[in-house]
Amino acid sequence: MTPPPGQSTSSTAAAVGAQIRRRREQRGMSGSELARRAGLSKATLSQLEAGRGNPTIETLDALAIALRIPLTDLLTRDTEPGPVFVPGTELAGDEVGRELLRRISSGHSLEIWRLRMPARTELAGVPHATGTVEHLLVATGRLTAGPTDSPRLLTAGDLLAFAGDAPHIYRTDDEPADVTVVIASPIVS
Repeated sequence: MTPPPGQSTSSTAAAVGAQIRRRREQRGMSGSELARRAGLSKATLSQLEAGRGNPTIETLDALAIALRIPLTDLLTRDTEPGPVFVPGTELAGDEVGRELLRRISSGHSLEIWRLRMPARTELAGVPHATGTVEHLLVATGRLTAGPTDSPRLLTAGDLLAFAGDAPHIYRTDDEPADVTVVIASPIVS
């Protein structure tokens, strides 16, 4: 679909628009309220949320202030809560490995848990608050985990991020598992 003259539908504009809408909805704010707080017209905000337009840094800064988030939170492309699967990697020889596995934007409360499950155990995950994302990093063993309708088998070194606000499971097979769980919940203001 070709945008009207003078309007952008770049992937950057779409990602920024999705973040603006997501953050507004997380705060239970109407479009009118956010536009008023940021000093924008409702039409301008609507265009930005739709991924059309070319906002200035000043406009994005006004939106970030109105949403009470850092400006950089509007510029992140990671708008999908997942599931996001990052397979473990092997190291050659004695090299040191350092990998960014997942960036979690600010505006979240983080909890870090260690989950140790014996072999042949299943645990039902209770849905957390809306917008919560769980990140699992398997240290040892094997674990089938994630959304109840689409769990994934994880082995040592694998990372899985998924929406924690829906039913989810953790299940071991014939091996126990040691897993780091990071729960990122939106801060309600």
